[in-house]
Amino acid sequence: MKAAVLYAPNEIRVEEIDIPVLESYEILVKVKATGICGSDLPRVLGEAAHHYPIVLGHEFAGVVDQIGSDVTRVKVGDRVVGVPLKACRQCDDCRSGNYAQCKQYSFIGSRVNGSWAEYVAIPEDNAILFGEDVSFEEAALVEPSAVALHALQLIQFQGGEHVAILGGGNIGLLVLQWARIWGAREVTVFDIDEQRLRTAQLLGADHVINSLNSGSEKEWKSITGGKGFGVVMETAGSDITMRQSFDLAANKAKVCFVGTPVRDLTFSHKQFELMNRKEFTLTGSWMSYSAPFPGKEWETTLHFLRKGQLNFKDIVFKRLDLDQINEAFDLYREPGAVKGKIMLLNR
Repeated sequence: MKAAVLYAPNEIRVEEIDIPVLESYEILVKVKATGICGSDLPRVLGEAAHHYPIVLGHEFAGVVDQIGSDVTRVKVGDRVVGVPLKACRQCDDCRSGNYAQCKQYSFIGSRVNGSWAEYVAIPEDNAILFGEDVSFEEAALVEPSAVALHALQLIQFQGGEHVAILGGGNIGLLVLQWARIWGAREVTVFDIDEQRLRTAQLLGADHVINSLNSGSEKEWKSITGGKGFGVVMETAGSDITMRQSFDLAANKAKVCFVGTPVRDLTFSHKQFELMNRKEFTLTGSWMSYSAPFPGKEWETTLHFLRKGQLNFKDIVFKRLDLDQINEAFDLYREPGAVKGKIMLLNR
């Protein structure tokens, strides 16, 4: 089969490798659409890969091509979303339904070969069936949508609050849509890229603020009546936006770090004191899982996709064939060139 194999930082080769041999509990998925995630960037452009060679890719959907001898729930020809986490299911965290905290986990597309290929092998339990009313491209974006929804569920978001979203990237735009579905009073998206802010407006943001503008602080204080935001969702993983979230938070707010930082983060004592003075709650959010595995985040995403209340199409920036994967990463090497999700298709 054709696969995009990472051999070293900045070295992806599209080549022929063996089709995976199935275990009895596994299925072979013919990949139709797969995304490039922000977490893939340091693996390709830096030195964050767990090992080499590796086929990355963990946001994907396709058609079941083969099934193992013990598979009973899935049949050849089914359309499926792939769930990348392979939790041990035996540790205390897994038994408590906290699969993302499993210390013995594996992960499709980072620890074992993933979906930047024509075929990928996954356990039967890691397949979610969907019908023809959802496209393969939309289905491949269920995983990042589940990440966004998981963060809101983690803070027990119930609507009625002014919500600030720091970062208008893919996860930020998905958090925006879920906050609106869940009844946010108003949603304000912060970013430094005007095109991303325009997309946020298209997807329903009540307000957008370019953080580089000198009047940005005056803007958000006007929006909130000087009180700050009751919910602050940091989705960029930037040291700047993580510090900014402390300023934006209202008294007794909920602040959630969804983005993954890529460098050391330092707060001044005055900034950190804001958490004490405001008594806001700060938490992180990791992946997209709950009990029963893989969690309601996944089926809920498919439900609202079918109802037409989630818009994935306007998040997609570019569609490329798998053969063109190095063209995609040439774009990532140009600061500010990528304005949304890049999808890789097997056509």
